[in-house]
Amino acid sequence: MLNRRHIRIKVMQGIYAMHKHESENLDKEEKFLFQSIENMYDLYLLMLSALLEIRLKEEEYLDLASKKHLATKEERNPNRKFVENKLLTLLANSESLENAIEERAITNWKRNDDVILLLLEAIKTSELYQDYMNSTTSSFTDDKNFIADLFSEVIAPNEKLYDYLEDRNLTWLDDLPVVNTALVKLLNKAKENSSDDYFTPQLFKDDEDKEFGIELLRYTVQNLEAYTEEISLKTQNWDKDRIADIDFVLLQMAICEFHEFPSIPTKVSINEYIEIAKEYSTPKSNVFINGVLDKIVKENNENNTLNKIGRGLM
Repeated sequence: MLNRRHIRIKVMQGIYAMHKHESENLDKEEKFLFQSIENMYDLYLLMLSALLEIRLKEEEYLDLASKKHLATKEERNPNRKFVENKLLTLLANSESLENAIEERAITNWKRNDDVILLLLEAIKTSELYQDYMNSTTSSFTDDKNFIADLFSEVIAPNEKLYDYLEDRNLTWLDDLPVVNTALVKLLNKAKENSSDDYFTPQLFKDDEDKEFGIELLRYTVQNLEAYTEEISLKTQNWDKDRIADIDFVLLQMAICEFHEFPSIPTKVSINEYIEIAKEYSTPKSNVFINGVLDKIVKENNENNTLNKIGRGLM
């Protein structure tokens, strides 16, 4: 579920927190890193389970309405297209997803169904929902596209949902864009015959990615003084107080990758930290970071002090 950029962002947040708290406890920060990543997975399951709870609430409403003493014709024979949506049904029938939600005690919506009811109201008043319910087509692809669009356009941007997540866990707000993007990709790529564990992907693609996160945090923290000196030599014309703290962390991490990760090309590292800076730092940070890292790479190449091998040479 997590790609290398997500891992870099998590490491950045950990090192930034260390700077702010003036902490030197590396073991504590490693535990924090993995706890933060575990919290991200909880958020993923929470957002996915919202779809299940929304479907369940609508099904309960249709059932109760049909049993009213003076039920209308429409209430006795409701349009069940939404609750019978093929992708939602696939989600509801996933034992792997059900087990993951149960094991991690994702019971938020059972205890806070008012949020689900607000989301359901927003969904039913949306033009997207109305068009879907009035459509005569009902293929898996149609159902899948509708749910992916519904999540992207109605559920994810909902302010009440955002407020709820902010109240429950502040770190979730940083994770939300990553989680939502990953979830929408999964929804879009789902197939009618997707395996039972399709919606419960592993946190890390493989052990190598997990080790990358640990080593990037460890090596950066262990060499902060040396990397800070290297940055200082390339920013002598800059007022240090005007360099954003996040920029300093990103530069330290990039230099760490230059020296400690021989298989990662310098161009890849530079591009990754430029993109992270665009999202997490100041409007001009990406240009600043690009300039500093370019100088560092050129000097190291001239001195033949970068130990790059294999694809790292590319």
